[in-house]
Amino acid sequence: QVQLVESGGGLVQAGGSLRLSCAASGRTFSSYAMGWFRQAPGKERDFVAAISWSGGITLYADSVKGRFTISRDNAKNTVYLQMNSLKPEDTAVYYCAASQGVATIPGGMDYWGKGTLVTVSS
Repeated sequence: QVQLVESGGGLVQAGGSLRLSCAASGRTFSSYAMGWFRQAPGKERDFVAAISWSGGITLYADSVKGRFTISRDNAKNTVYLQMNSLKPEDTAVYYCAASQGVATIPGGMDYWGKGTLVTVSS
């Protein structure tokens, strides 16, 4: 079992930046691929970014590519999402998730955090 706790959400102006963190515990963190998903009110939970266990492979949704960067520090059991050039449409609850292999759909993830809210104002 893996426990995931997100942090770093908050209110930011459009064009600003924010860095989310996800701290993992329970199982060996470095053996899991990690991902970030987001869910806006009344919408589906959508893929944002994913990273392989080694950090050598990263994937991004088209909507965030070039603006967001996913990274991980296995020594700290932590995955990050650096969000730059934020837009109001980025407003959502952001969830950290773990999987045995890289996945881009919620059903492909095995463990989830409880989320952290990011609000981007115009």
